[in-house]
Amino acid sequence: MKKISRYILVTGFFMTLFSCAKNTNEEMPISNSDSQKFCLNEQLKKTTQISEVFEQPVQEQMTFSGKIEYNENDLVAFKSLLEGFVENVSFELGDYVKQSQVLATVKSFQIQELIQQQKALQSQIVFLEQKKKSQHEMLQDGLLAAPDLLETENELSQARLEKNRIQENLNLYKAAGNGIFQIVAPKNGYIIQKNISKGQTLTSDSEPLFAISNLKQVWVMVNIYASNLRYIKVGDAVKVRTVAYPDDLYQGKIDKIYNVFDDNEHVLKARVVLENQDLNLMPGLGADIIIDKNLSNEVAFAIPNKAKVFNNNKEYVVVYKNDCELEIRKINSFAQNEEFTYIKEKFDANEKIVTTNALLIFEQLKP
Repeated sequence: MKKISRYILVTGFFMTLFSCAKNTNEEMPISNSDSQKFCLNEQLKKTTQISEVFEQPVQEQMTFSGKIEYNENDLVAFKSLLEGFVENVSFELGDYVKQSQVLATVKSFQIQELIQQQKALQSQIVFLEQKKKSQHEMLQDGLLAAPDLLETENELSQARLEKNRIQENLNLYKAAGNGIFQIVAPKNGYIIQKNISKGQTLTSDSEPLFAISNLKQVWVMVNIYASNLRYIKVGDAVKVRTVAYPDDLYQGKIDKIYNVFDDNEHVLKARVVLENQDLNLMPGLGADIIIDKNLSNEVAFAIPNKAKVFNNNKEYVVVYKNDCELEIRKINSFAQNEEFTYIKEKFDANEKIVTTNALLIFEQLKP
């Protein structure tokens, strides 16, 4: 009898131990009771974004590589028409300059020649004016034929035109009497190329000395492989993300597709024009170009990716009702793109979730 009692006691002990072990391995449900003890304070609310959740068409996305480039319709490259020796340069690559601002001074023998020609023409004009006056008097006295006076008047007119042309050239180059001319900015903008330095000799075959663009609008050149051509058309909405600012998405549209394959990269190029008021879109930066493509006619609630919280290989969101009533809710996703995760769950009308500081609040709410 004692052996039977001892057997029952041992059996009961192991059954109890097994039951405890089983409960330990089961997932502990996340209770919302503790959430009543946590409230958003004013300081946390300043950096916490709360958004409504809506149903949207389920979309997949294609991502293409590309590069930020200058707006070629806005770029001005300056090449000197005169030869000379660079005496001074007053700008650097990347500087912002204003129209008519002096960028460099150059000493040129061609300027000196123009000044000498102008002086010679001025002397010729004075001579022809006196000759014309004398011939006019002789014509009145019958000592000269009219064609002789007309010839002098034509010579005077040509000399004045040539002098004016030289003066316009000197004004264009802002030339001084010592043979120095100034190179000035043709427009407002940033110096994006610079091929001039002090002591440099300028020749007729020199490369452009500098280039200016205002950078307020840039081009994004998209690389499209042949297999994806059927998905791309002019007018498609795109999002652009750069290597330098991966968290910023710029909205734009494809406004041109170049119908010639690039020989070097073996891709077709498409162009997106973007406003660049903050100047973060710097030419030369690599970029990802994201294009939405409808997956089907299916719709689902779309959760911003930044609102998701990962915990124990599961996904959650923080549902906001008021500052002191927040709830942790598990979600099950079935599709995702760069911005949204599409979930199987439904949300009530006007229901809101926390989209920034979600992890911080989640840690406060979980048991």
